[in-house]
Amino acid sequence: MRTYRRDLDRIEEDGLTRRLQIRAGMLEFSSNDYLGLANHPLLKEASIRAIEMYGSSVAASRLMSGNICLHEELETRLARLTGMESALLFGSGYLANTGLLSSITSRDDLVFTDRLNHASLVDGVRLSRACAFRYRHCDMDHLEHFLANRTCKGNRFIVTDSLFSMDGDIAPLRKLEQLSMRYDCSLIVDEAHAIGIFGNGSGICSEYGVKPHAVIGTLSKALGSYGGFVAGSVELVKYLISRARTFIYSTGLPPAAPAAALKALDIIESQPDSGRKLLKKAADFRSMIELSGFATAPSESQIIPVQTGEIHRATSLSAFLKRNGISAVAIRPPTVPSGTARIRLSVTLMHSEEDLRHTADILNFMTGGQ
Repeated sequence: MRTYRRDLDRIEEDGLTRRLQIRAGMLEFSSNDYLGLANHPLLKEASIRAIEMYGSSVAASRLMSGNICLHEELETRLARLTGMESALLFGSGYLANTGLLSSITSRDDLVFTDRLNHASLVDGVRLSRACAFRYRHCDMDHLEHFLANRTCKGNRFIVTDSLFSMDGDIAPLRKLEQLSMRYDCSLIVDEAHAIGIFGNGSGICSEYGVKPHAVIGTLSKALGSYGGFVAGSVELVKYLISRARTFIYSTGLPPAAPAAALKALDIIESQPDSGRKLLKKAADFRSMIELSGFATAPSESQIIPVQTGEIHRATSLSAFLKRNGISAVAIRPPTVPSGTARIRLSVTLMHSEEDLRHTADILNFMTGGQ
């Protein structure tokens, strides 16, 4: 029988053990609830009404009896938000990425993927069976070298995050679009951490005027709900309904989730400057942290890495912050490359200027005021 003790001991020795913790009562910097909508009374009210009308679950795949009008209404709104023709909901952003990439590619295809893409994109590429080439992070010369020197019998795809979840930097989307057109590739962009914030809520592709083949997003971050989606052409969505295994064989989202997301979209549309306020708050916080001697580059968003390099330094810093009432999780390999451990701080609209100043002061105290 398979045992795990030796592997667990090795994981512990390497400083890579993960533990579930409840962090109630702490100043939270590890949440992706960027706009503070997860506890918004209007989202709660919408969720409660949906449960009262439809129950706690749709209890079936949407291709069976689990399709409700809230699903379709939300898909229409998400397509409009992203500027695409159509959209399709999935059980999570992870399922959206793996379902999309595994269904639209084949062994005859090539996929060019950024080395720092999210794990869901990495796994989607692996499941695709296509031949994959990982270009250096945001290195367009390296990508173009691959594009110019790799051919195939099938289709070619460029896959990237728009906003990278561990460094907080933004992909060169305009250049990626140019390369995709020059070399006849389909551009696929994951906007999980950008939807609701950039482009008046519509994402970085919209803000930059970039039109990819498909946009992937999530409801579980700025939208304060749960689930994922793919937005693209009507033809693509019809294809996914018939071919994406993570859609076909999964129960539809529970009614509370699309109801909350719909209300979040109402709020975002009525307050289009929320994202800009958040990004200004994050820029101010980055400046405070850097005065303490910590590096936050290359962040240009609400996601701020405090670089430590070594694993034990990241875990020690996380523990120090926790002792001071601040929740900030240490990010270690394999989530990030070896030698790039860090604390990942997520700024939200719920953070006051006092919260940010206090956290910067704690970091400054740790470095001895240097």
